[in-house]
Amino acid sequence: MSKDDELYMENLKRELHYDVASGLLKPLDVYPILAGGQEYLQLRRRVIEALAHGREWLQTASRPARRFRYYLYKWRVSMRVKNHFSPEKIMNEFTSLDYVCDETIAEAVYLALLLKKPLLVEGEPGVGKTEIAKVLAKMLNTQLIRLQCYEGLDESKALYEWNYQKQLLYIQGKDKAAEDVFAEEFLMVRPLLKAILAEDPAPVLLIDEIDKADEEFEAFLLEVLSDFQVSIPEFGTVKAKTIPYIVITNNDARELTNALKRRCIFLYIDYPTVEKEEKILLHRVPGIDKELAHQVAELMNALRKRTDLVKKPSIAEGIDFAQALTMEGITTVDDKVVDRLLPALLKTKEDITAFRKRGEGKWIGGF
Repeated sequence: MSKDDELYMENLKRELHYDVASGLLKPLDVYPILAGGQEYLQLRRRVIEALAHGREWLQTASRPARRFRYYLYKWRVSMRVKNHFSPEKIMNEFTSLDYVCDETIAEAVYLALLLKKPLLVEGEPGVGKTEIAKVLAKMLNTQLIRLQCYEGLDESKALYEWNYQKQLLYIQGKDKAAEDVFAEEFLMVRPLLKAILAEDPAPVLLIDEIDKADEEFEAFLLEVLSDFQVSIPEFGTVKAKTIPYIVITNNDARELTNALKRRCIFLYIDYPTVEKEEKILLHRVPGIDKELAHQVAELMNALRKRTDLVKKPSIAEGIDFAQALTMEGITTVDDKVVDRLLPALLKTKEDITAFRKRGEGKWIGGF
């Protein structure tokens, strides 16, 4: 057995709490709870058997070893999360970062951190799905890596591609072998590979608007996220150094596969209540009066109840409207104010034209 193999075995024994004197694994009763019960116990038995076979372990039991180490890593991360965070603390941290967070959101974020699973956030556009990932990265004091999904997104744009121009210039040089161009310096790293290569602390990987991507890309994404490693034919296998925190957003433009949903913690964010939107405005609009914030929140709630609007106003429109009121020094929302600042609320020609034609600002304003 080589020195590298011996070192690998020693590190593995130490990680598994292997008792050298007795040749047995010390009991780790907490693992089955986190690792999924029977599957964990089967892996653990194979680990015990493989430890007695020296080099054969590296050849015949590498996959169980990887999975066992993955469970061990999840347990360590879970213990850190449990020691440093709670739903209440997450709620307070998010609020301090100007994201008004309720118990439902805090519980989902906490579970995603504790179980080290992706957080799938669904809801109407503009309800604060993407902002969760941004605030989470700030709370964890780590980098945010964003993959914006769109129709036609493929592996080369999400994972990696080779810099062909640079490779061509390199080959044209004297005494340059063609195989030399498949080195790291010619690799153009895209968001998924960047997240896999990231050092500790683990980054937050935001996969934004996954419903805009094709089902083929969703299947590819499942493959990458299952093992957190990537095989590059010309380069070799790249394994994740740390497992990123993953936030996936979905506007529900199409139905996601059950395979993806099973692997995630699910969170649905609806339009805020009047009380919650009032809090959001007080946090996000500097200098706004509490009464004015309440009037704007009621106005937004009334608009969203309309069934004939092409596009219902989001939280962002409410913030823009409130900022315009504050900068103009307006203290009361009435029909004239609504009509004048309507482009900040409604974002389609059909909605603005129909709204003004019917004179609906007269009854929807003036709370």
